[in-house]
Amino acid sequence: MSGLEKEVAALPKLGRAGLQQRWREVFKTAPPAAFTPDLLARALAYRLQEKAIGRLEPTLARQLQSGAEGRGAARPKLRTGNRLVRRWRGGTYVVDVTDDGFRYQETNYSSLSEIAGVITGTRWSGPRFFGLPR
Repeated sequence: MSGLEKEVAALPKLGRAGLQQRWREVFKTAPPAAFTPDLLARALAYRLQEKAIGRLEPTLARQLQSGAEGRGAARPKLRTGNRLVRRWRGGTYVVDVTDDGFRYQETNYSSLSEIAGVITGTRWSGPRFFGLPR
């Protein structure tokens, strides 16, 4: 275990007074009065790791922020050659992503929703049917 890992692992054992002292050392300011020991330890762990190995990539930070706000991760870009597999009601359905759209059972489609409609017989959101994040 590295020194950083040991330091982070030891944070929960410091207790409120110890965490507040460590906060003053790391952040050079008084800790927020409303922070619980658990929150103090988490914020300290994040800051110590950030100082040691750097900040998150801006793209990843935005994805995490959007996930925390309930918006979910950004929808992945589908590229030609990707394959979507969906198991539904005992069947397995495979869709290939092509340059022009999608190919399912030797037929080309312009949208996943069309294919979802063919499979289910009802109107569906194709990305949702195939489990793509919003």
